[in-house]
Amino acid sequence: MWDRSPALPAPVSGEHHARVDHALPLGDPTGGADALAWREAVDGRLTYPRVHIDRNVDIRMSDGVVLRATVIRPAELDGVPVERSYPAIFNLNPYNRMIVDAIDETTHAAFVGPALTNASKALTGGTVDFSGGLLQGFGINRRLVRSGYVQVIVDVRGTGTSHGVWQILGPREQQDSVEALAWAREQPWCDGKLGMGGWSYSAINSLQAAGHAPEGLGAVFAIEGSEDIVRDIYITGGLPSVFIPLWLGAVNALKWLYNPRTLLRDTVNGNVFRWLHSRIVSPATEISSVVTGVLTGRDPRVNDNPYFTERNANIDAITAPTFLFGGWHDLFGRSTPRTFARLNLPAGQKQMVITDGFHFDMGAGFGGTQAPPRIDVLERAWYDRWLKDIDNGVDRYGPVTLKQQGGGWTAGESFPRTGARTRRLYATPAPSGTAGHAKYDGALATFPARRRESASTRIDLRGLASPDLTMVLAGLTKAVPACENAGVQERGAISFTSPPAAVPVQLSGAINVHLVTQCEGDEAIWTVTVNDVAPDGTSTVLSGGALLASNRAVDPARSAFDLDGELLSAFHPLTWSAKQRVVPGETIELDIDVVPTDALLEEGHRLRVDVYAGSVPRYLATVPDLVKTRFGKQTVLLSPEQPSYVSLQMVGDPGW
Repeated sequence: MWDRSPALPAPVSGEHHARVDHALPLGDPTGGADALAWREAVDGRLTYPRVHIDRNVDIRMSDGVVLRATVIRPAELDGVPVERSYPAIFNLNPYNRMIVDAIDETTHAAFVGPALTNASKALTGGTVDFSGGLLQGFGINRRLVRSGYVQVIVDVRGTGTSHGVWQILGPREQQDSVEALAWAREQPWCDGKLGMGGWSYSAINSLQAAGHAPEGLGAVFAIEGSEDIVRDIYITGGLPSVFIPLWLGAVNALKWLYNPRTLLRDTVNGNVFRWLHSRIVSPATEISSVVTGVLTGRDPRVNDNPYFTERNANIDAITAPTFLFGGWHDLFGRSTPRTFARLNLPAGQKQMVITDGFHFDMGAGFGGTQAPPRIDVLERAWYDRWLKDIDNGVDRYGPVTLKQQGGGWTAGESFPRTGARTRRLYATPAPSGTAGHAKYDGALATFPARRRESASTRIDLRGLASPDLTMVLAGLTKAVPACENAGVQERGAISFTSPPAAVPVQLSGAINVHLVTQCEGDEAIWTVTVNDVAPDGTSTVLSGGALLASNRAVDPARSAFDLDGELLSAFHPLTWSAKQRVVPGETIELDIDVVPTDALLEEGHRLRVDVYAGSVPRYLATVPDLVKTRFGKQTVLLSPEQPSYVSLQMVGDPGW
């Protein structure tokens, strides 16, 4: 059995080998007595009775483009804004303030709003749970404003009613964020202290802006953001995702809708005509590049140019206290632990909460007796601590609060967990007796295969009924029975399963799947999942990853290793110059970066690695790459000399 030294934190760019101290005791994920005070501050009597909303605010950028914003200020009972200055909280996103307005007005409608919020989980089949505070983190948070804050919600350039061309998190958009923050500090309603927040896109935008260290920024509250969108979801392992064209189509459609609340005034002052000109200049931003990339395999943004790297947030340069939220099956699941590890901030000034969920169900169950406080409760406490200097104890929360897959909520100092050690499990040809439904039923063992054998599979469409589908659709199909576990998709899998665990053990940290392969084409699409197999045979996906065979080059300087040199997370350059030739029939070794996770493997449960030839629609191929595969067999080789294996981090000894 391979049993190595305590592992590193989740892989990060730059330095990967520094040890982590594990001095703090296990904490309380609910926040205890402090959290009761945080919740009372939100749900109890507030400082001001109303808010004043101005939806017609212009912010002129240095290049002359005008961004449109909504400013929400505390107000007295007559609705007149309070003439005082407060910290300003920024949320910049591309989803059109008209949508934000509609959500705000619906959720604050008498009787209807509270009923919809409380019934959101039932109404959406479990997809979302607004009672956890996600909506307040995404849009207008009236109770936050009424407690003595100003909120500023901005349509990023080229979206909503803002002018210009949408740049999708590019350098100009980042500069816009910094300039908008500077503009706020000059307004009489701002006391010079700034916070940034939001969900998804606006969380990414907040992390990007924070990486520029703008003056006055004192707190970031990022819900499901990303530090590397290309590897998270855009072209994971070199394979595009159906999520991106669906998302681009939705945002491009929304940017053509003009907010009726401001239409008349904007027509009179000429804003509508300037907006229309901007839309005509770029009617469907980036859609042609996506189509070109899929059809030709030559996406103009990925030809070794800085398109993606200049969109990655400079996490190492962030100085503002930062609170992160993520989900093990989130679109950006790999980014949250990586961002936390990269933040050069002490525990308390950086916090991380990761739930066992998807993108749209963030906050589900929050506020329960064993769960973290609601998102809006944590948000208020975070801003109070760092923008108002209120010693409310939120800096002593966590700092790492995790919903363990198969287990409960815990809070501690680090991820991976204290005592996590790297183990290597080998793929062997001995039948496990648990995956007779799969293309191949092999075993995971603590020793390599003792004889040579091979296992093959082909591209199929079983991913259309799998947890991969639910993940790429942000959780929309999680209530569909066929998408709840891997049973259907495994019929096309090369499967390797461990013996049952003799005692409960924990997986915690990065995972690398090393495969020795052959293929019949000039290209191969490899995807993997790591699963928990219950005694009744139910196979639950814990994590996954993918790699196009030609992208197998590894950059050691940006990869993560344990202290004994075992590869835990491979960084693949994903550039044209780094591609390696795939020769039919030639033996190819590759390492597949699997999203880090934290899971409890109960006594009697087994660990399984499933290997597939693609997974539609989570991992797609460009047309040229698909043609190169020839739809031929893809084979995993099992031998003593060149073993295939999985390296993972584990707390405890399962007795294998």
